[in-house]
Amino acid sequence: MRRNMLYGALLGLSLISCSKDFDRINSDPNNITVITQRELPFMFAKAQSSAAMNRSFYQTVQNLGADLYGQYFALTTNSFSTDRYLLTPDWQRRFWTVVYVDTAPQLKSIMDNTESGTGEAALANIMWVYAFHRLTDHFGPIPYFAAAEARDVIPYDPMDKIYADFFTRLTTAVDQLKALPSGATIFQGYDLMYNGNVENWIRFANSMRLRLALRISKVDPIKAKFEAEAAVAAGVMTSNGQNATMLKSLSGNDTNGLSQVAVWNEFSMSSTIASYLKGYEDPRLGIYFQPSLSGKVFNSVRNGAIATDLGQPRNQSRANSNVGTYWVRYNGEVLEGNFTQNFHIMCAAESFMLRAEGALNGWNMDGTAQVLYEQGIRLSMAQWGVNDETIIRNYLSSTNRPTAPGDYHNSPAVAVTPIKWSGTEAEQREQIGVQKWLAIYPNGMEAWAEYRRSGYPKMYAVLQSDNPDLPAGTFIKRLPYPLTEVTDNFAELTKGRALLGGADNAATKLWWDVD
Repeated sequence: MRRNMLYGALLGLSLISCSKDFDRINSDPNNITVITQRELPFMFAKAQSSAAMNRSFYQTVQNLGADLYGQYFALTTNSFSTDRYLLTPDWQRRFWTVVYVDTAPQLKSIMDNTESGTGEAALANIMWVYAFHRLTDHFGPIPYFAAAEARDVIPYDPMDKIYADFFTRLTTAVDQLKALPSGATIFQGYDLMYNGNVENWIRFANSMRLRLALRISKVDPIKAKFEAEAAVAAGVMTSNGQNATMLKSLSGNDTNGLSQVAVWNEFSMSSTIASYLKGYEDPRLGIYFQPSLSGKVFNSVRNGAIATDLGQPRNQSRANSNVGTYWVRYNGEVLEGNFTQNFHIMCAAESFMLRAEGALNGWNMDGTAQVLYEQGIRLSMAQWGVNDETIIRNYLSSTNRPTAPGDYHNSPAVAVTPIKWSGTEAEQREQIGVQKWLAIYPNGMEAWAEYRRSGYPKMYAVLQSDNPDLPAGTFIKRLPYPLTEVTDNFAELTKGRALLGGADNAATKLWWDVD
């Protein structure tokens, strides 16, 4: 009942307040003109739902982008070309709409209408970092410090300054939350992630701080070490009960986005993840994916297949593996989405893998790299219902390696990475990268970012690139800026492009991508 009432209220609440409409909204009697404490919980729920990508945006912003670039999935249809790196310019605009229209104005209103140091402001700042770190990790320098302000144009800011602000916001928010009285709750009944649980918000914020510290570890190792050690000392996620997931609803467009696109059945398990899961005899294979409708086997498709190959029966959707039954189920030959399943934001297993990598860097992560790595695997298994100790022990000691996925293109094994903890640091780093990638499934945005940052896991090159900036054998590095910036914010866009350090195309590396 609480969920239905909340989403019904959200549908009736007009909260969009981008800079172009500022004057109209603040003079139109049909729009909100004064923000009171009563509106803040609704605004926070609206921002949460939007930041995590609701059904309206999930397909074009994430599924046909980062989910493919992180090679969890591959397309089984030629209707879209993003799997071959041919980008659809209008789709870049949609991610900006998510952040600048549907998320940031709500969060800024909360910050502007609460006292400094309140828990409400702290949660708004945490969600601000969550939304903007995903955006800047897609595009590079973005309009940030003046975001959601009533301006006709918004200047671009460099990524190093944006990341510095992320760390400041997260540190301050955690300090504010820790200063609250024992037993305090925030936005209880409206918070879609933790229902107001302050301790879980603290651990989520610290875990994001740890994630972002590792992101900059190659470009600013001193800052990265400081932030990572401080995050662990302040308390990161250590159990699945602290995992960040978001409530979903049938109201409006707020169903689980992956469940929705899975019903359309236009993609399959990528051969990259199939090579790892099959070779490892990983018990998560049958959870992350399900057997094909025809043949009842786990089949995959290579990323970047050409139209002729996609027309072959072996590459059709019914011959390949859709996502697991958590998201979608077959009723005979009809797919039915589990639209109200919680949407995954961040898990404790990721936190352990980040700590394992930090330990290899020589940082104080409160544990050795091997112990943290193995605990991360254990938590991921438990998160998905694999609790048999014998199965888990056998997995941790397994010498299995990736195998040929058995796809249409007869691809060889994608890598030779073992599961059992290696004796060499180089292979240990690769093992951590692989197991983190498996643990954070299906978070394609994070998978793509971490692949660019670390180079792990090893992936197949796309079979064909239709993007002239990305020749065969190369991987996509970023998304170009939206065309709307050319028409609406060109002077500042020009400055933003200069901050990139390269052309405004998909081949230019981001600030933290130094390898």
